[in-house]
Amino acid sequence: MFLSQYLLSKNADVKTEVFSGMTVALALVPEAVAFAFVAGVSPLVGLYAAFMVGLITSLFGGRPGMISGATGAMAIVMVALVKKGNIIEPGMGEIYLFLTVILTGLIQMTIGFLKLGKFVRLIPHPVMIGFVNGLAIVIFTSQLGMFQEFELTELGKIATDPETGEKITHWRTAETLYPMIGLVGLTMAIMYFLPKATKKVPAGLVAILSVTLIVVFSGIDTPTVKSFIENGGGDGMKGGLPELQADLWTKIQSSWAFDATFEDGSNSPKSFWQTLLFILPYAFTLAMVGLIESLMTLTLVDDITNTRGNGNKECVAQGLSNVVNGFFGGMGGCAMIGQSMINIKGGARSRLSGIVAALVLLSFVLFLSAYIEMVPIAALVGIMFMVVIGTFEWATFKMLNKIPKEDVLVILAVTGITVYKDLAVAVGVGIVLSALIFAWKHAKSMEAKKEVLDDETKVYKLDGTLFFASTTSFMELFDVENDPKKVIIEFKDSRVVDHSAIEAINNLTDKYRALDKELTLRYLSEDSIKLLENAEKIIEVNVDEDPKYRVAVDPELMEA
Repeated sequence: MFLSQYLLSKNADVKTEVFSGMTVALALVPEAVAFAFVAGVSPLVGLYAAFMVGLITSLFGGRPGMISGATGAMAIVMVALVKKGNIIEPGMGEIYLFLTVILTGLIQMTIGFLKLGKFVRLIPHPVMIGFVNGLAIVIFTSQLGMFQEFELTELGKIATDPETGEKITHWRTAETLYPMIGLVGLTMAIMYFLPKATKKVPAGLVAILSVTLIVVFSGIDTPTVKSFIENGGGDGMKGGLPELQADLWTKIQSSWAFDATFEDGSNSPKSFWQTLLFILPYAFTLAMVGLIESLMTLTLVDDITNTRGNGNKECVAQGLSNVVNGFFGGMGGCAMIGQSMINIKGGARSRLSGIVAALVLLSFVLFLSAYIEMVPIAALVGIMFMVVIGTFEWATFKMLNKIPKEDVLVILAVTGITVYKDLAVAVGVGIVLSALIFAWKHAKSMEAKKEVLDDETKVYKLDGTLFFASTTSFMELFDVENDPKKVIIEFKDSRVVDHSAIEAINNLTDKYRALDKELTLRYLSEDSIKLLENAEKIIEVNVDEDPKYRVAVDPELMEA
């Protein structure tokens, strides 16, 4: 009884959940394979990752109905990791990837346990736009390499750059380039027009099957998954996961092994720390990118279903799925916006749909893996180009002249850094830049209305937030030398929010006292009062005017 209630949300229909899950599984196959190519690993590694991430997050995640799997956002980060790992030690790129995915999961679980997932919701919208636009551009440029082929030496081996050790490529010849471009266009056309006719079948799967059948029966000379792997594509990809797992643990143990060959003769764990320092930046980047995309998707599903997911629980589930992925040879992943929308629009609202999707996907891997090798590369490139089109926020061009210039700056900065650096750095810079712009705007908004009462008391009625950026503007509002003996500052329309504000108020108080003048603060909110170091000596509040504020009167004034 409890299990059925856990797997099925209230008013959920079993039939709807099962069929929606099966549809999602079909849609997961092409993207999992394509994203594996983006990351430079075997297609089966991507499919296994999609199965494990999807199953674990569906069982333990904080958002029923949301679908997770191998994603382009994380695959982009993995490209450099796999390449550098193979340069450090040929054939070890995937092993470094698996270790990184484990560490990624541990970081994500820690964030969830510390209940820090809610802070992802504070990411400004311009940062989100820049993030998805940069991601789309990076995915697009990564696919251009598929139109190239490896340059061979006179002995028939792949030529490498003597300085960097990277494989040398050049554009394909016309005989293979033009047919490939045509097949890419056909794939994109099917994915664009088929949903207009019917949405009962996944357009991506139909496109892959159609293009594959055309290539198989027509004999078109174009690269396939099998030829790509055999010719050295993907920087050390394996033929399949079973072969990879055969020596996985041996390689993992060797990469973390304690090496007693330091130059100083010490017995420090040299390889362990070298490996950790190498993978840690990638792990942190993957963790942040995965959580950002997952919690963005969670928020979107919340809005559509008018329910509320648990962000911290989702962080833990995403982390757990990545830890399991690393130990079993998967590339990890996070929530998928596209597949989640397919599931939600299909009527699914519970965990059952995601579980069904994962199990059906596993059956594809177990029984159809041999046929995946027949898929033309052009079909996968076409799918990725459609992902790019769907990911890019095209409305950005329309809003450039309608939103503040500061927001345009943030969008362009985040997009550029995403393309030329990485996703996590871009989001971090975007948040900092947005915060600085916010601070600058509010620093200039500190104003005060001045009034002199019948008893010659001067009243400053503040309007604006008093914090580190506005303290200079705050101090410039007052004419300490020419003000009368009694001065009142009203904070009814203002707030004191940080230590810089406290110091500014204390400095102003000292200036008035040095001239033997009496300064009184009124209408401070309770949290503002708590921030002031000498609040009891300088605060006077009239409860009759605003009962929301607590009375705090200078004892000397009470005695008088």
